[in-house]
Amino acid sequence: MSTWAGKLLKADLSSRTFEVIGLERGELEKFLGGRGLGARLLRSFGRHLCDPFDESAPLILTASPLSATKAPSSSRTSLTAISPLTNTVFESNSGGRAGEYLRRAGFDALFIEGVSSSPLRLDIGPGDPRFIDASSLWGLGNGAAREALKRENGKAACITIGQAGENGSLIANVCNDGRFFGRGGLGALFGAKKLKAITIFGEGEVFPADPEGFEFIVDECKKLLSAHPITSKGLPQFGTAVLMNVMNSVEALPTGNYRAGRFEGAERISGEAIRDNILTGRHGCPGCQIVCGRRVTVDGEESEGPEFETLWAFGAALGLDDLSGIVRLNRLSNDLGLDTISAGSTIAAARELYEEGRLGWNPLEGGTEGIGELLAQMAKGEGRGAVLRDGSRELCDHSGAPWASIAVKGLELPAYDPRGCQGQGLSYATSSRGGCHLRAYMVAPEILAVPKLVDRFATSGKAGLVIVSQNLNSAVDSIGMCRFTSFALKDDYYARLLSSVSGMEIDAQGLMTAGERIYNLERLINVERGFRRSDDTLPQRLLSEPLAEGPSAGKVVELKAMLDEYYRFRGWDAEGRPTPQKLRSLGLAGSETEAG
Repeated sequence: MSTWAGKLLKADLSSRTFEVIGLERGELEKFLGGRGLGARLLRSFGRHLCDPFDESAPLILTASPLSATKAPSSSRTSLTAISPLTNTVFESNSGGRAGEYLRRAGFDALFIEGVSSSPLRLDIGPGDPRFIDASSLWGLGNGAAREALKRENGKAACITIGQAGENGSLIANVCNDGRFFGRGGLGALFGAKKLKAITIFGEGEVFPADPEGFEFIVDECKKLLSAHPITSKGLPQFGTAVLMNVMNSVEALPTGNYRAGRFEGAERISGEAIRDNILTGRHGCPGCQIVCGRRVTVDGEESEGPEFETLWAFGAALGLDDLSGIVRLNRLSNDLGLDTISAGSTIAAARELYEEGRLGWNPLEGGTEGIGELLAQMAKGEGRGAVLRDGSRELCDHSGAPWASIAVKGLELPAYDPRGCQGQGLSYATSSRGGCHLRAYMVAPEILAVPKLVDRFATSGKAGLVIVSQNLNSAVDSIGMCRFTSFALKDDYYARLLSSVSGMEIDAQGLMTAGERIYNLERLINVERGFRRSDDTLPQRLLSEPLAEGPSAGKVVELKAMLDEYYRFRGWDAEGRPTPQKLRSLGLAGSETEAG
């Protein structure tokens, strides 16, 4: 098989029918795959204006042009939908074999629509796709559901939801063989469709258009990944938790619902603490030489260790430094299918409401054990957890304190206080999916000095840096590479990988243009859904309440000037709408009349 199969598999859960639809090569080259293809399909099928829970609203699983190849760290898969939490277009990206096996089964995308009348599983390959009753899996956590599926076919990629998704929590995620399509509540969409699981397996081979050229650039990429200190030492030795002490040292580690930027117990829940106390091994996605995942043992049970964001969400954000307790909460959240960032942030907001006398019970009562009970209630929509199950915005609006929700477009912010890194604030505000650090990771230049250190408190020039990062990351997500590779690889290496595997002529500038096209398409969808400049903002706390002490003391996010410059550089109007000229320049002609 060549790089792209040129085929989409459409599954209608209501009628329980499948349809194979051809995809044009030209469209695949324009939008690449993964994230870009997901957004394109959402809009080209006319489903971008649907209510997230409408029967016709789709879930779109997409492979990438590097799926099922030997490109390093290329086992990424994208899941695209309209988020029930943010109401934006929402792509979530996960490691695992789902995209690889989808591609080996002969498809570039799986387009799921309709609603089943009973719990269902989709089985893709080998052979004809099937709808299989999943009643016996309904009610199981992700762990037990995956074990049951693996007993049937141990090689298949298994995508499942836990009880949080089944019960419609707006912060439910989707499990992908132990990794997750996180953020945005996409698990609730699976639950609403009664889709408990997807199993995928394929054995077809993908052949690069230029085998010798592809092998050469793959070797070059591996050398660079082996030479860079972050991808060869920092992440392999400490995992993402290496960031805990780094962020704390610059007082940009949010604690107490973003009321402070330093946590005194950070060392006790850091990557170094994991290494010294509970680390038993390493784990990586298929074909990855970075191997950033941790294997840890607590209570005699080995599990995949908490990522930095989870350590923060159940630790620093709540003022807790119980490392073993955080591991238990991570296990529980993963099994229930709750997004750890949103869950921890919502509990942090609840704690502030309790301190303000707006909530009649203490969400931190009982420490990590009590929080575990609360998480189970959140997943089931029961007891005290019922008011937390849909995230901090719903909780705080209901409590008459919307200011306590530290979120953008409804998506809770992660573990980087933008009062300590101005560009990250602009990234949050302009992210196409809400309060997310992954659309433009400005922590890299502002704190980690990658590719070089810039003044983290400066605002001038940050718009350009954010745009370049957003465009590059859009392209990287769409060709199927892990974002961590961008610490060591530059745009020309990604372009050479894509060119040699696909046969299309594309250089670094062409890759960046593709990324810009994808980001503008996502923006266009959000504009058509009613988003404007007033939505590209930050919680008032970050705009008007400075940190009290430390290196970031006295700082707030100076957003307005950066946002004005950002819109101007993007070629968008004052309300943040892509102009007709911009859309035409990116080959999105025909869309301009809908952007007003």
